[in-house]
Amino acid sequence: MAGTVGQPGDRTFFLQAREGERVVSVALEKVQVAVLAERLSALLEEVERRGVHSVRSGSGSDASAVDSEPLDEPLVEAFRVGSLTLGWDGAAERFLVEARAQDEDGQPVDPDEDDDEDEDGPDLLRVRIVAAAARSFVERAARVVAGGRPPCPLCGAPLDPQGHICPRRNGHYVN
Repeated sequence: MAGTVGQPGDRTFFLQAREGERVVSVALEKVQVAVLAERLSALLEEVERRGVHSVRSGSGSDASAVDSEPLDEPLVEAFRVGSLTLGWDGAAERFLVEARAQDEDGQPVDPDEDDDEDEDGPDLLRVRIVAAAARSFVERAARVVAGGRPPCPLCGAPLDPQGHICPRRNGHYVN
């Protein structure tokens, strides 16, 4: 599930995965949530187009099943995401999402890079989900991303509650 903590303009974005009682939370950027949802939606369409029955059979959207629950607490960030990988496991008929940690410089960790100091390798969150859960994630992520500050009607940049200095108005204030 995708979610945020904080007020629009000062939000921290999280992905959470649950297995039984265990909950893992990783922090990431708004654009990463948006791109993950967009690419997962495209992958859902492609797998459905190829005729995978389990994906098509769960294509109905149940309005009563809208995921609007808050993030699970306590919210403990396992790591900050540097890169995301998305795939389809045809044998298990599951979508695969992998989130890898950033290094100390804020760069994505290279999974092929051998690090003698870290015996466990880079931090990694790997989640396998069915088509219905993937659709639910896409819908929720779209709502979470859209729940931010409204765009400036002139330049499209986010408007703070007090407005912003707009380049389309030659640096004049827009609110």
